[in-house]
Amino acid sequence: MSTARPHEGSERATPDALLHTRTGTEVAPEDLVLATGRDVTPANLEWARRKIEAEGAAALDKLLP
Repeated sequence: MSTARPHEGSERATPDALLHTRTGTEVAPEDLVLATGRDVTPANLEWARRKIEAEGAAALDKLLP
């Protein structure tokens, strides 16, 4: 599988084949907020913390292909 990334500044979406849900590291609240397309705000980070606490890493897996 290719690990190529779109050029910086590119407006094109990343192809599904290049998206990965995790790299073996823990899911951070920021990761979950950004995966939903939301702004990183204190309220959104708190929402993400609660969701990760309830669902674990699966919270991010459910959002990404």
